[in-house]
Amino acid sequence: MTSMDRADLLSLFRQMLLIRRFEEKSAEMYALAKIAGFLHLYIGEEAIAVGAIAALRPDDYAISAYRDHGHCLARGSDPDQVMAELFGKATGLCRGKGGSMHLVDAPRRFMGGYAIVGGHIPLATGFAFATKYRALDLVTVCFFGEGAVPSGQAHEAFNLAALWKLPVIFICENNRYGMGTPVERAIALYEDVSETARSYGIGAERVDGMDVLAVRDLMRRVVGQVRAGQGPFFIEAMTYRFMGHSMSDPAHGHYRTKEEVDEQRKRDPLTLLKQTILNNKLGDEADFKQLEREVSEVVTAAVKFADESPFPAPSELYNDVLVE
Repeated sequence: MTSMDRADLLSLFRQMLLIRRFEEKSAEMYALAKIAGFLHLYIGEEAIAVGAIAALRPDDYAISAYRDHGHCLARGSDPDQVMAELFGKATGLCRGKGGSMHLVDAPRRFMGGYAIVGGHIPLATGFAFATKYRALDLVTVCFFGEGAVPSGQAHEAFNLAALWKLPVIFICENNRYGMGTPVERAIALYEDVSETARSYGIGAERVDGMDVLAVRDLMRRVVGQVRAGQGPFFIEAMTYRFMGHSMSDPAHGHYRTKEEVDEQRKRDPLTLLKQTILNNKLGDEADFKQLEREVSEVVTAAVKFADESPFPAPSELYNDVLVE
């Protein structure tokens, strides 16, 4: 059971609030054509990234799929640079060449978002192998949606991680819909996706992915086990995205009813943590208003920075491109 520390809980809330407001502003900028291409929002799933990454050391590795803004921000990336990357600007994390789905911040050990479903899971196993081979005391955490679990490369990665007892934690963010396909139509073991990992001898547990404290508590225990050499672990975080799959997909109406989405919003991770803080008298409404002001200033500044930054120069077209 987590300890109730005021500064700690307010910090977790601020991190989730930053992701929420950053994503909401990104949607606004997309509507204004400031952001092009695909945009996959993390609204509703913030507790997983914040809770999981809070249990890591700064030198541990994290890697994600295409819904990667939240993980990148939770890892400590500069919101200015993240927003600039979404804008395709030269001041972005990847100098405007990665965009929304390919954020990378190597100095903070966030090793990227990847657009190919499940394609990054073998990379996480590779990072874990590299750290074990070099006898480094590091853990790799890999985030992906349940839609990636049936992919062949995921199973190869699970098998190799188990075979070599690699220090990797696979976190399946089960939001119940891979694009628009319900989990029961895509995964044979849909009632317990984590059973997939157990079939390879990987320890696995489910957690309430809307409860940041539950996620962090489980991760603290699992990180300790994995770092101690006990092999990989699989966490199935049960969650729900409040928005559509991407900006071309409405929040409800096609494959989800408004009633379903409204019901899930009653368990908003920010609301749950706020209520915990209030119930334990560790904060009041004035604290939350102050956090809102602080986060609003950060996000507003990020948009201003991105908007005023230059686009990459044509002369940079072939920079950082491997040519043999």
